[in-house]
Amino acid sequence: MSRPQHFGWFLARGFGPQGWGYPSLEWDYDWTRPEIYQDAARTLEQAGFDLVIIEDAPSLGSPSTIDLRVRHAFGGPKHDPLLLAPYLFQATRHLGVVPTVNPAAYLPYTAARQFATLQHLSGHRLGLNVVTDTGSARHFSAAPQLGHDEAYDRAEEWLDGIRALWRSWDDGALLADRDTDVYADGTRLRAVEHRGEHFAFDGPLNAVPFTDGDPAIVSPGGSGRGLGFAGANSDVQLALAPLNEKSVRDYRAKVHDAATERGRRPEDIKILFAIQPVITPSVEEADRIVAASAHPDDAALVQIARKQSSDLETDLTSLDLDRPIDLSVFGAHVSRGSIQRLIGDRGEEAPLRAHLSALARAGRISDRTGFVGTAEEFADLIEELGEWGNDGVLLWGDFHPVTLHRTLDELVPVLRRRGILRREYADGGLQANLRAF
Repeated sequence: MSRPQHFGWFLARGFGPQGWGYPSLEWDYDWTRPEIYQDAARTLEQAGFDLVIIEDAPSLGSPSTIDLRVRHAFGGPKHDPLLLAPYLFQATRHLGVVPTVNPAAYLPYTAARQFATLQHLSGHRLGLNVVTDTGSARHFSAAPQLGHDEAYDRAEEWLDGIRALWRSWDDGALLADRDTDVYADGTRLRAVEHRGEHFAFDGPLNAVPFTDGDPAIVSPGGSGRGLGFAGANSDVQLALAPLNEKSVRDYRAKVHDAATERGRRPEDIKILFAIQPVITPSVEEADRIVAASAHPDDAALVQIARKQSSDLETDLTSLDLDRPIDLSVFGAHVSRGSIQRLIGDRGEEAPLRAHLSALARAGRISDRTGFVGTAEEFADLIEELGEWGNDGVLLWGDFHPVTLHRTLDELVPVLRRRGILRREYADGGLQANLRAF
């Protein structure tokens, strides 16, 4: 029996050059203008999606590797997604919009005021994807870069402070009583005096309280500390894990245990697994794509190497494809985990070609080796996830119309017929839609 699940779109390139590197660029959309994003947001709302999460990285990375990040527009440029949000709200009525925000970049009082403003202007449709990227810290403060867990500690203090400011207007403080000509009762405003390890500020906030809940908090971290942050704070957890029953159930159990440990209910957090499907018009086309991916040509490998060069801030395109990677080429700024994801289980002696070919290799949805398949096959996968208790999925890609329509045109009708994808939205904004089922 099919049951409804939540659907979101992860704008993986962020507020950046949509379509760059693909033939669809010739549609000549201007990525710096709002229209392409507004068109995409309207498409997602028509499709019944709950939210769009806009990726962001405020830094171009290490000063010595900036060229690798911008040469093919994988790591930049990026404009500020928080300032794009109002244009998407204006174009839609129900879709939740979730810009990525970094606690290092926003002082709590300023953040609380700006986010409160957008929550009101949007009809309670704002979400915040809270990331703890520490590499960008040099742009915002002369303070030393924090470690992984310390950055989460700062994020938690930041969010606690913002929530305290949002709640600095007690019930009954806002009167708007025309008969007595009293707009607000100042005796019901609480003075917030925060003196923490990372922030110091006073309240109360001069923005009025919400009527339909705070902005929804989204978090992407999969580490123990990241899952702890999600358990304590998040309404949506962006999940990355193999989509087999054991992995899905184990991941969900970790998030739910973290929520319970912090006094919350497991159902307070919607867990959305990120997937990038390739929807094909036929089984035969899906088989062709998968077969071709097993033997990528050098041009395909170079394109993958460009993306990996940006992510790893190390120029892989200058290396010999048929020789092993000398791991000394990776600087201290590159995480060991990122290197291991490239090397995989092939070992350090395997040539670069083998690593890039593994990343190029696609698999079929039908046998659960990958995400290439027809809309019906993808719907089968989503139904199976639902049987394991899944809350929903997060599809991802550019916000280019070609990307969205290739993914959604055949998929939406199939999901709707099976009762998996919503047809109607709840009243009350993003939080209300997340709680609807």
